[in-house]
Amino acid sequence: MKPGDKNTAPSGPPSQFKSIKEVEASARTRMEKVIGDLMHAMAGVRTGRATISLFDNIRVDYYGTPTPLNQVANLHVPEPAMITLQPWDVSQIGPIEKAIRSSDLGLNPMNDGKIIRVPIPALTQERRKELVKHLHTVAEDHRVAVRNIRRDANESLKKLLKDKTISEDDERRGLDEVQKLTDGEMKKLDAAATTKEKEILELK
Repeated sequence: MKPGDKNTAPSGPPSQFKSIKEVEASARTRMEKVIGDLMHAMAGVRTGRATISLFDNIRVDYYGTPTPLNQVANLHVPEPAMITLQPWDVSQIGPIEKAIRSSDLGLNPMNDGKIIRVPIPALTQERRKELVKHLHTVAEDHRVAVRNIRRDANESLKKLLKDKTISEDDERRGLDEVQKLTDGEMKKLDAAATTKEKEILELK
């Protein structure tokens, strides 16, 4: 699901807003959700180090219900290149291993009947390039989502002007504020993506 699908769908027709402040508040809330969604998506992109957030997007078939991995096991990072999982229910070792293997992380879990150990192998240069390419796609999807929210906000301001709820000067000020908000959120997005890219390319 792209960010625009769940975070940027208009929350109502432009005419729902009665003031510039309402338009700005709605745009800010929606843009912040996009940034939050980006952070969640990037947490599941592998880097060269072991981190339990790597498994944030993995779901385990827990008696027929797709369940987040951290809700069926305790996760630990005992060393830089190893993650361990201790299932609360040992009968779930199989489903947990299957979920990890079938993810696109390229990991090979092993177990001793009680604890699952997941070695985090060093990334090859080719794999790093693939991950960076994927990261760029994810980041661009979220940039589009932010721009779509800006467009919705601008349309709402134009509707307020058309309905004579605000003046032309008010509309100009509102458009400026929406652009400032957009620029600020884009900077956050770009900074987060740049940091993640550096983590992926870090040689270990």
